[in-house]
Amino acid sequence: MTSIGTGYDLSNSVFSPDGRNFQVEYATKAVENGGTAIGLRCKDGVVLAVEKLIQSKLLVPGSNKRIATVDRHVGIACAGLIPDARHFVSRARNEASSWRKGYYGPIPISSLADRMGQYAQTYTLFSSVRPFGVTSIIGGLDEEGGPSLWMVEPSGVTWGYFGAATGRGRQAAKAELEKLDLPNITVEEGVKHAARIILIAHGDNSGKDKDYELEMTWVRMPPNGEAEIAADGTVRGYGRHEEVPKDIVEQAEKDAKKAVEGDDDDEKMAES
Repeated sequence: MTSIGTGYDLSNSVFSPDGRNFQVEYATKAVENGGTAIGLRCKDGVVLAVEKLIQSKLLVPGSNKRIATVDRHVGIACAGLIPDARHFVSRARNEASSWRKGYYGPIPISSLADRMGQYAQTYTLFSSVRPFGVTSIIGGLDEEGGPSLWMVEPSGVTWGYFGAATGRGRQAAKAELEKLDLPNITVEEGVKHAARIILIAHGDNSGKDKDYELEMTWVRMPPNGEAEIAADGTVRGYGRHEEVPKDIVEQAEKDAKKAVEGDDDDEKMAES
């Protein structure tokens, strides 16, 4: 049974006879039209990465972020409609702030995901609103539970993951994530894998003819409580959601291109 001529897709508060909510399905399609977003839950932290398709050469590099900080220990990567994502992030920040005021501590990642899932699901109940056209990957560090990674879909359902992918190239990204032993790799290794996976996903989707910008952040656990001093003398934070240093991202992208080109050469030799 389809939505054509039935009228069941005119309101998100009405189910079709076969139990489908077409407005939610359309919102999911909007997510699939966006760039790929992935999250990796490693043994000592979380890595978030997003493929930002460059629609115009006039755009300022680094602008129009797809990954946002919610609280000191947690970030959100979004795929889909950017205005919806900004509102979703704003609500997540309010939830994190409310938790701190009420419980005098940082919000657990699972609790934040649960609250945001309920908020997204509310927008599927009334005909006066529409579902969010965004899927969000929420990652961070809990004080007791360690690294945590969750994904919130337009329907409001939340899933806990070791590796999550959404957006245009999600199928190719999921296939690559499944090959990794995520519970036993470090965030430094995760950054290299994330750059490679985004590159593969970009080449596997309909937007491969466009250039893209890789946006990547991480949250890391402190190794033995020791701080890391960068070459410029600054202290790189631990347990804090922050952008991956530019030099590390650039090196990861170079390694990813070499790895993907090497795989292509191997396939050509095998075919010949």
